[in-house]
Amino acid sequence: MLLVWLAVVGGVLGLATQAPPAPTDTNAIPGTEFQKANDLLTRAFHADPNGATAQLVFVAPPGRKVTDQRYRSVIDQAVTEAGRSPQAINAADPFEDGTVSPDGSTAIATVDYRVASDDLTTATKQTLHDAVRRGHDAGLSVEVGGDALHVSASDTTLLISLGADAVILLLTFGALAAAGLPLLTAFLGVGLSLSGIIALSSTLGLAGTAQQLGLMLGLAVGIDYALFIVFRYREERGKGREPREAAALATGTAGSAVVFAGLTVIIALAGLSVIGIPNVTKMGLAAAATVAVAVFIAVTLIPALLGFFPRAVLPRRRRREPVVGHGRPNLGSRWAGFVLRRPLPVLLVSVAALGVIALPATHLRLGESGNAILPTSSTQRRAYDDISRAFGPGYNGTLAIVVTTAGAADPKAAAATVADRIRDTPGVAAVSPPRFDQAGDVAVISAVPATAPDAARTATLVQDIRDQRTAITAATGASYLVTGLTAANIDIAKKVTGALIPYLLAVVGLAFLLLLVVFRSVLVPLKATLGFVLSLLAGLGALVAVFQWGWLGSVLGVSATGPVQSFMPIFVTGIAFGLAMDYEVFVVSRIREAYTHGEPPHAAIVTGFRHSARVVVAAALIMTAVFAGFLGSNTAVIKMIGLGLAVTVVLDAFVVRMIIVPAVLALLGRRAWWLPRWLDRRLPHLDIEGQTLGARPEADPESADPVTVGR
Repeated sequence: MLLVWLAVVGGVLGLATQAPPAPTDTNAIPGTEFQKANDLLTRAFHADPNGATAQLVFVAPPGRKVTDQRYRSVIDQAVTEAGRSPQAINAADPFEDGTVSPDGSTAIATVDYRVASDDLTTATKQTLHDAVRRGHDAGLSVEVGGDALHVSASDTTLLISLGADAVILLLTFGALAAAGLPLLTAFLGVGLSLSGIIALSSTLGLAGTAQQLGLMLGLAVGIDYALFIVFRYREERGKGREPREAAALATGTAGSAVVFAGLTVIIALAGLSVIGIPNVTKMGLAAAATVAVAVFIAVTLIPALLGFFPRAVLPRRRRREPVVGHGRPNLGSRWAGFVLRRPLPVLLVSVAALGVIALPATHLRLGESGNAILPTSSTQRRAYDDISRAFGPGYNGTLAIVVTTAGAADPKAAAATVADRIRDTPGVAAVSPPRFDQAGDVAVISAVPATAPDAARTATLVQDIRDQRTAITAATGASYLVTGLTAANIDIAKKVTGALIPYLLAVVGLAFLLLLVVFRSVLVPLKATLGFVLSLLAGLGALVAVFQWGWLGSVLGVSATGPVQSFMPIFVTGIAFGLAMDYEVFVVSRIREAYTHGEPPHAAIVTGFRHSARVVVAAALIMTAVFAGFLGSNTAVIKMIGLGLAVTVVLDAFVVRMIIVPAVLALLGRRAWWLPRWLDRRLPHLDIEGQTLGARPEADPESADPVTVGR
């Protein structure tokens, strides 16, 4: 088995080294207005809407103007120098383009590139740095806005979180080999998954974000799944079982739980396809494949490695005498006993606490703040602030009005009329003259809002301009579409908001059916999904409190507030739901295992927590460490993902699964396992608790057929 996995990893790694580079991330969403407008721009002006843009913002010293001959010649030279890159399409002269502030203090030179920011060469970026240096030498303040100098997130935080995971594993197992085994198999799984994504990136259009998501999830679930199986193996060895028998039972019980826990994660990630955003669909499917690899490694490679090192994963004090006392109280069983003594008050307090944390979620506002929420130490943020002061806040969110004049008798007059009508729209600060393509039937008009790109009034303005389209077309014969980064973000937010409820219904419905089969109960899956909704709303509440309201902003490195990134609720829902069901399966499967072996409901809860609480807490801490590591990123979106997932996982594991689950099961008693007889006859019997394994006669582990032992 080890040789098979090494051969697979080697083969896929070899394919990855020969694969073409991954495509650039895009926000293309077929059917949306901004996408139709971008497609029209591409055809008419042969420009790539996904190409990088650099805004060279020149600010004169106090009391001086950029129009002074001394500064004007320096700006001309700097812009010419920036436009010399082979990747540059054009570099606009601010004095000819009219991008000089009314008071003459600031000028903006825009450089457009034919490739995305991630594909810009070092030489191209150096031309921008040279232009900045030339301006500084002349006494000007020069900053670079746009996305050309976009900086990728640092991997340092990931290394820190992995170190924390190693410490948690060592404290959980008390043996170096047991702590290292989950890390080893997780690295192997991530290496295989990332190699597969890279090998297929060009063929399937998997962008770089699919690799980042695969890395994050592959590490988290890979470590957790291995942790559950190794922990169960040690438990079986502690009962006096021989290594092969213990590995077989661990795989037949904890391994079965891993399979069905993994299926819930896969369902949640594959369900991202219902949103209708191609890039999100590809990311979800790639991440689902990563989880599937982690599951296969957990149930095949880990038993094989345990065969190589049957005693190394045991604590040193138990390697000579593995038989230990069974059933002794521990912290998990004592905690369950505390909850069972007062289940109703504990339940009410827990639900109320989650409700309070979730309250800010009622003010959730989706959008994209762009450079406005970057730290002030970045040149992009300083450029954003300079533009806002000199030209007004709306200049950072200019709208592009793409006018089609093929149906107009006089195209130029029709486009001019469109520009005049849009200029008269309340909330528009300025409108540029129409700029036609070579064919003369498509024109572009720039409209500057009076408010910032992430302001609610700007979203209203975009809708007002679109609402006038029918009347303007009837009057002029020319139609138009509204695009630009601001309009695209508004359309994406609307698309995601409309897809959130169908996505939740699809994912929760499929997971409910899966849990119904696993636990053979109607109320347990219902409790599991309702508990997740509570923790999810609390996680979204934390995002609103930190990123919209600025709470703890200085502690978490959030320098400015703004809307929550449009994709965030979908990502947090999909990923956190699957992980939450992981903990549900591992906690409740041990409770049901005790119940099916004849223990009363309350005693089964205590027994289940005695066996599962420690490992589930360790798994949740590992998962939280992975996600919290992204809080140190210099990218706001990565910070949001890290905070949202870390808070949701912590609350779901420690409040919902450790408090609400035992409280609800205690209140329900035997009713928790109720299932209508007609449904019981139709559902397959999966037995992930290992009831049939425990009921069969004991076999000689040294002489038994290994296939039989594994059943």
